[in-house]
Amino acid sequence: MSSTAANARTATPEGAGAHAELPIEGMTCASCVVRVERALKAVPGVEAAHVNLVTGRARVAFDPATATPAALTRAIEGAGYAVPGPAAAETTSIELPIAGMTCANCVRRIEKALRAVPGVTAASVNLVTQRATVDFAPGEASPRVLVEAITQAGYSVPEFAAAPAARVEAAARAEAIAQSEQREQRGLRRDFIAAAALSVPLLVVAMSHGAIPGTEGTFGRWLQFVLATPVVYGPGRRFLRLAWKALRHGAADMNTLVSIGTLAAWVYSTVALTLPGLFPHAEHGVLPHLYFEAAAAIISFVLLGKLLETRARRRLSDAVRGLVALVPKTARRLGDGREDDVPVESLVPGDHVLVRPGERIPIDGVVVRGVSAVDESMLTGESIPVDKAKDAQVFGGTLNQSGALVVRVTHTGGDTALARIVEAVEQAQGSRAPIARLADVVSSYFVPIVLGIAVVTLLAWVAVDPTAAGFAVAIERFVAVLVIACPCALGLATPAAVAVGTGRGAELGILVKGGAALEAASRVDTVLLDKTGTLTEGKPALTDVVPGAGWSGAELLALVAAVERESEHPVARAIVEGAERRGFRVAQASDFRMEPGFGIAGTVDGRIVLVGTSAWLGRNGVDAASLEAEAERLAERGRTPSFVAVDGLLAGLVAVADRPSEGARQVVADLKEMGIEVAMVSGDRRRTAEAIAVELGIRRVIAEVRPEDKARVVADERARGRVVAMVGDGVNDAPALAGAHVGVAIGTGTDIAIAAADIALLRGGISSLPVALQLARRTLRTIRQNLFWAFVYNVIGIPIAAGALYLWTGWLLSPVLASAAMSLSSVSVLANSLRLRRFAAGGV
Repeated sequence: MSSTAANARTATPEGAGAHAELPIEGMTCASCVVRVERALKAVPGVEAAHVNLVTGRARVAFDPATATPAALTRAIEGAGYAVPGPAAAETTSIELPIAGMTCANCVRRIEKALRAVPGVTAASVNLVTQRATVDFAPGEASPRVLVEAITQAGYSVPEFAAAPAARVEAAARAEAIAQSEQREQRGLRRDFIAAAALSVPLLVVAMSHGAIPGTEGTFGRWLQFVLATPVVYGPGRRFLRLAWKALRHGAADMNTLVSIGTLAAWVYSTVALTLPGLFPHAEHGVLPHLYFEAAAAIISFVLLGKLLETRARRRLSDAVRGLVALVPKTARRLGDGREDDVPVESLVPGDHVLVRPGERIPIDGVVVRGVSAVDESMLTGESIPVDKAKDAQVFGGTLNQSGALVVRVTHTGGDTALARIVEAVEQAQGSRAPIARLADVVSSYFVPIVLGIAVVTLLAWVAVDPTAAGFAVAIERFVAVLVIACPCALGLATPAAVAVGTGRGAELGILVKGGAALEAASRVDTVLLDKTGTLTEGKPALTDVVPGAGWSGAELLALVAAVERESEHPVARAIVEGAERRGFRVAQASDFRMEPGFGIAGTVDGRIVLVGTSAWLGRNGVDAASLEAEAERLAERGRTPSFVAVDGLLAGLVAVADRPSEGARQVVADLKEMGIEVAMVSGDRRRTAEAIAVELGIRRVIAEVRPEDKARVVADERARGRVVAMVGDGVNDAPALAGAHVGVAIGTGTDIAIAAADIALLRGGISSLPVALQLARRTLRTIRQNLFWAFVYNVIGIPIAAGALYLWTGWLLSPVLASAAMSLSSVSVLANSLRLRRFAAGGV
């Protein structure tokens, strides 16, 4: 057995089972996933097992009294797979910023270097955000070892602080990333300006072919050398250095292609300048052609493309930075009768802070003194301020509006609601969609294939024309192929779209867990909607007042509300609130009494009022038969009716119901318009559930389902071959959310069940669901467009650069134009991805 039995993150909170995450090697397809899950579920004590083919990990819930991580490992190995890694009780996660990455091959090289470190269980590198996320066993590996592995691979880790990713302050992390990007952008801008300042006159001289006085002959040729050489070995040094590091590690990447192309042009031109006698016809005064302008222009255009990429990357993380910027840097701490302005980072749970009107609340806490209204729209999307008084919860980043509050700190740093949202968005932007595997596989073979095509092109052109002129053309074709084929666009296609899509989702109040969740959400064809709290408000509301003969609805409701005011039952509160919304001033009742489960009675203005079931009224001498049919009709519509008697005579009916949430019917209509099958899942009686379903336009109802059976309903739908999204409150429905292809939690931005759900809707409740699915579809369409154009660009560009169309059209693509086209391809992918920032509801 492998020694990695306990290579899992395990948690055993009091009163709960344990959870373990195990890495798995050897899985290749969906059948492998099924086999591993079956083997794990066969272990005594295992309650649930979920295997992810993309991440190569299994998440297992088990009873620690019966099962152990070692038993889980044995089950996986018995199924024919391996559980790699060290024998460590726990793993931890760390995020490292990385400088120097330029393409998809850089990503693969760093991931390979990190995974080779003993103790590392998983490593994921994101080209767009320039960060690596590494899971490792603290007993076997350390952050410093990880940094060394990255450095030895030819890259650097700027301003590294050895702190686990989950506990790094969101604001500090965002600031460090912003500073790193600013330094990179400043360096690229400086190099580009220097390269362009030399390349522009060089192009003018080279392209004039002696038309400009003084540029012809020896002086003009040496002038080209003087202008080009500082570009190649100045601003171009970054590409040469990275290419050399790649070569030392037996790899090739975008920098390899640029470096070989520019050096080939520069070396050939330098030899032609200094030793022209080596070339035929030199004795007749025919000087060989120079390509200095190509070498300099290639570097200038590539630097311009990189500069535009860094500017676009900064825009990708605007959503995160916007959230982080909401948290004030200082807080007014109270203690010993004083007020001290202190850094937010110095606050600890239990501190008391004063928040004045117009200030943002610095941390999560509980109000201990004061009354105010707080704008929580940045968390919940709700524009109406929320009233806060003693014992009310408040959250960091929200805006205090009307009164001063004294708040006791309960959560700080990475534990606050805002920090969890920021972390979720960052993790989502750093994750890969499964569709990215295609680009990863192609990138691993791409550079060697391009080098081979370039060499074949060189040899073919030399074979066609072995003269010096023919050799010069062959060098030009060789350089053009290398330059136009840089795989930057391919590497950016998926992460750029995922980063923009998840960032736009955060702006719309939709938290998406990552690229895999986005891709799954884009394919959803069945949505299962939990009724209570999702399709409905989750609390009863007054719906009907049916007065009997001789009574008005207003008079009847006023008496009922007066009696119900004395009760704390949710139905009673619903009736009182309904009366107040209708403008009634609820009177005071006396002689209140209650029989739980049957009804209540009281005296209002000297009149005896009874409210309850028909049987209870019957026991009190009131015949309710005349309204039984009406009560039955209300029940069939999902209402809960109560009979009312006044002074011993039947007076009417009042009814309450858990009303559909605002916009729920429109949501169902929007989902159907998208071609999605909608079903309601409810624990209510079928008649009640069907009444709500009819009102919302839902044809399929799965009723009388216990909470623990909802996961089985999801499994049944998956067995039908459907791609299922389960929508619930994220707590009671957690097993069903986890079991669906896409779990969607309705949250308020505070205690969102991100662990159970793939998507959390923070704004507008269920109304945001169609928007989330539309965003997922649009993002996947953007990824496909990016990959298509990245592939097509190379399929078309490489043959043209090689000269394949020369015989028929006479077209030859110069290295200068090839470098411009290569840079524009990367910029076009980023520009296409950034279009997602304009996504609005209704866009499919």
